[in-house]
Amino acid sequence: MSKELEFENSVRNMLSYVGEDINREGLEKTPSRVRKAFEFMCSGYDKNPREIINQALFTSTNDEMVVIKDIEFYSMCEHHMLPIIGKAHIAYIPNGKVVGLSKIPRIVDVFARRLQIQEQMTEQICDALHETLNPKGVAVMIDARHMCMEMRGVEKICSTTVTSALRGLFKREKKTKDEFLSIVAQSLHK
Repeated sequence: MSKELEFENSVRNMLSYVGEDINREGLEKTPSRVRKAFEFMCSGYDKNPREIINQALFTSTNDEMVVIKDIEFYSMCEHHMLPIIGKAHIAYIPNGKVVGLSKIPRIVDVFARRLQIQEQMTEQICDALHETLNPKGVAVMIDARHMCMEMRGVEKICSTTVTSALRGLFKREKKTKDEFLSIVAQSLHK
């Protein structure tokens, strides 16, 4: 049996388990749709952040903070496979090289499109940028809603979780960290 068919049969079993009629018209194609959705939502496993960044590295004399705010992402928690919906705010201080701006949101997607916990995703994004760009510093802040808290469990609607990861100057120099926090503060909880 192919992996695709195995996955679709698992979806049929889940639908049957919750009491649905798997032969009902509206559910006939659901197993295939769910498989395709999961293939997309978990497509980050097949992507290498280093390759993405290395496609667009450019020499630059800029040594001031570069900040990209409000990078929307959608992920799924690894505990309940329910959505995590949030925004990432990323800054780095170049050290002779800058990266094409579109590559930073792509790096967020690489890690968001995996089963995740927010704390780990924040670290993974920060480390990927720090190790590949070799900047003077990197800062990542993520502000997200977790449907595993809102749709089930404690059912706390609209609560957010904020995580951060700092490397280099952002970790060592309070002034640099404070500048980053000041820039992203206006975006938090929008």
